[in-house]
Amino acid sequence: MFVLSAVAWPYANGPRHLGHIAGFGVPSDVFSRYMRMAGHDVLMVSGSDEHGTPILVLADKAGVSPTEFVDANHAVIAGELADLGCTYDLYTRTTTANHYAVAQELFRRVWENGYMVERTQKGAISPTTGRTLPDRYIEGTCPICGYGEARGDQCDNCGNQLEPEELIDPRSKINGETPEFVETQHFFLDLPALAEALRTWLEGREESGTWRPNVIRFSLNILDDIKPRAMTRDIDWGIPVPLDGWLDLPTKRLYVWFDAVIGYLSASIEWARRTGDPDAWRRWWNPVSGIGADPGPDQVSYYFMGKDNITFHSQIWPAELLGYAGRGSRGGEPGVFGELNLPTEVVSSEFLTFGDRQFSTSRGDVIYVRDVLDRYGPDGIRYYICAAGPESQDSAFTWRDFVQRNNSELVAGWGNLVSRTAAMVAKNFGEIPGPGPLEPVDEDIRATVVGAFETVGPLLERNRVKAALAEVMRVVGEVNAYVSRTEPFKLKAEDERERLATVLHTLVQCVSDLNTLLAPFLPHAANRVHAALGGSGEFMPMPVLTEVVGLDDADEGKRYPVISGDYSTTPPWRSVPVVVGTPVTKPTPVFAKLDEAEVLAEWGLS
Repeated sequence: MFVLSAVAWPYANGPRHLGHIAGFGVPSDVFSRYMRMAGHDVLMVSGSDEHGTPILVLADKAGVSPTEFVDANHAVIAGELADLGCTYDLYTRTTTANHYAVAQELFRRVWENGYMVERTQKGAISPTTGRTLPDRYIEGTCPICGYGEARGDQCDNCGNQLEPEELIDPRSKINGETPEFVETQHFFLDLPALAEALRTWLEGREESGTWRPNVIRFSLNILDDIKPRAMTRDIDWGIPVPLDGWLDLPTKRLYVWFDAVIGYLSASIEWARRTGDPDAWRRWWNPVSGIGADPGPDQVSYYFMGKDNITFHSQIWPAELLGYAGRGSRGGEPGVFGELNLPTEVVSSEFLTFGDRQFSTSRGDVIYVRDVLDRYGPDGIRYYICAAGPESQDSAFTWRDFVQRNNSELVAGWGNLVSRTAAMVAKNFGEIPGPGPLEPVDEDIRATVVGAFETVGPLLERNRVKAALAEVMRVVGEVNAYVSRTEPFKLKAEDERERLATVLHTLVQCVSDLNTLLAPFLPHAANRVHAALGGSGEFMPMPVLTEVVGLDDADEGKRYPVISGDYSTTPPWRSVPVVVGTPVTKPTPVFAKLDEAEVLAEWGLS
């Protein structure tokens, strides 16, 4: 099966915090790793989202050009995600000529099909600078629910789309001034002309029962008050509008959210071009069923993000795809990319909060990914997000909970099982022993562990990460209980040697299988466990951060880092017999125990 794993594009305004990776980073990688292990052909793509007025504002504040600003932040973000272990086939950026060309092709065809209409609207201008204010840099009271900190494009409280001039008492987030609203000409995506096709698609997804209830309900509700949405902006940083009379206008560009979601397609095309097979992307994107833009039975696409981006992935992006294919009320024909598959599922997480507050860089309520990686490594934070993250409801991160889960679950539960298994094998045999006759207690624990593949796999395929990890850790507990029942450390007599070999062989096999089950969640630790059991090489492939050169003439001489990797050696999702005679030496700890007082002190807490 061809599986597109489309991961939200981080905005290149600075380093990522834990709230970001809880929504898109870790869940998408767990899913993608599992689907590769299950034998599917996965294409995992994303990149840095680098356009929009916020970039201009922050670049000005930093005293650098927008290009210098996004260059630096793209490199930082790519490094964080690579070290976190996110196995992108390509993590790229939106300031490439390839992305410009793909975004302009989609805009042009949507316009030619009649779903991009020109109209006048009011734009927000800063009275002191004369610069256009982006929607998200305007706050005010929501006219629908009364929330006092609604943004100019959307209210995070009620989820409704807004226009800046609709806000009550609007104010600039930059300096607090009241914006002026002036008339300006823009292109609008005619969502009402695509509403029927959108509803048919969404209702089909509702009937499938695969979407998270909060996501499908929200997505259907926003159709009730659907209206055209502006897809161009008054700004000089971004992708030019690809139409005669507009292309050379210095202050008209495509809306950042119009081009950002197109990044899933442009990244797939860039990946294919870099592999030497420019049409390879079509295996994930072009339908094979021949019925509209409905994917074939062997094509699925999953889009990962936080809940504040649902609108853009369950309405704006599908509308762009439908408009490009000519599937709205005005008809039309697809462009050079052909008909493109609609999302199979929008996998949206809720918010990870910082205690009782939402993560916010501007307010200082933030824990940066790099700080956590440098202090504690990737295992603890990946485990925490999988075990206690905001999969279906907001969840609060605290350092005490992080330490407790690391010490009691990773160290005392899984890590201890690995260490004492390897230590007993090393001490008693120095290699994986061959088993004698199995007793019922041995057969029962083997059946429990092997059975977990059939239980955990379907949960991961449906993105039920929390339930999947809980089941694996339950089985870890069962294997620890097996050690207590069989007491191999007491089997010291010569006539007990065969029984000791049988128990330790059973334990090694169970630990090896558990390592496979835990590998999508904890890939870095999986490599250490593999080595502890005498394995060689890399058990779980890791992403690689490399520098590449732009593909097109417009990018001549442009170099930038990307994440990619060869994941063809990913192990299969099944029990693989351990090899009798494999040398096993005294192990080192798989995980490090954390001192709660020290961790709290590091973060200024007590």
